[in-house]
Amino acid sequence: MRFVLWDIDGTLVDTAGHGAGAFADAFEVMFGRVPDGAVPMAGRTDHEIALSILQLNRVDGGEAHLPGMWRELEAALARKQEAIRADGRALPGAAQALEALAGRTGVVQSLLTGNIEANAATKLGAFGLDRWLDLEIGGYGSDGGVRSELVAIALGRAEAKHGVQLSPRDAVLVGDTPLDVAAGRAAGARVVAVASGHSGEDELRAAGPDAVLNDLRDTDALLAAVLG
Repeated sequence: MRFVLWDIDGTLVDTAGHGAGAFADAFEVMFGRVPDGAVPMAGRTDHEIALSILQLNRVDGGEAHLPGMWRELEAALARKQEAIRADGRALPGAAQALEALAGRTGVVQSLLTGNIEANAATKLGAFGLDRWLDLEIGGYGSDGGVRSELVAIALGRAEAKHGVQLSPRDAVLVGDTPLDVAAGRAAGARVVAVASGHSGEDELRAAGPDAVLNDLRDTDALLAAVLG
């Protein structure tokens, strides 16, 4: 079985900044004030982002606040789904790529994303991309803060559901940042980098993926990179 694990933001969708806005809304609900400053988000897990926001805003006991953050973050993004649909977009070629891989025998698709599980579904659902993915067997930011460790979590879920034994080399990560590439490399998985986010092809190539694509519009090139 070839287990394809997709990143979301910058790889499959552009949410027009509403994901970052959901963090601010969640913080305000929990602490009664607007958060100060901004933290890096591209390629990071929601676990890392939430802890950085709490630290930046001088909130003690960071880990203890995460269950509440996940609850409020889920609610905040759910309220924004219509705005995501109106202001954002599925990235060019994303739907065609997912559909093409879904039609291949022996290929199973899920997610390897920094988003918490509920918000991954919200973002993909805004554009109907969830129909080709099995979200039950993904690895999510709500599972932990170290992105490379999410690969083993997803593999374990896929093994349990499908009754097969998988190795990291059966997995292919598709993402748009050097951090995605590093996570796949650390986990021992194949990595396809797509320059559809903030990172250019040269920056991605320097991170050492197995293949680099400019975007997902060339479905044949995507299939060759993933299945090769």
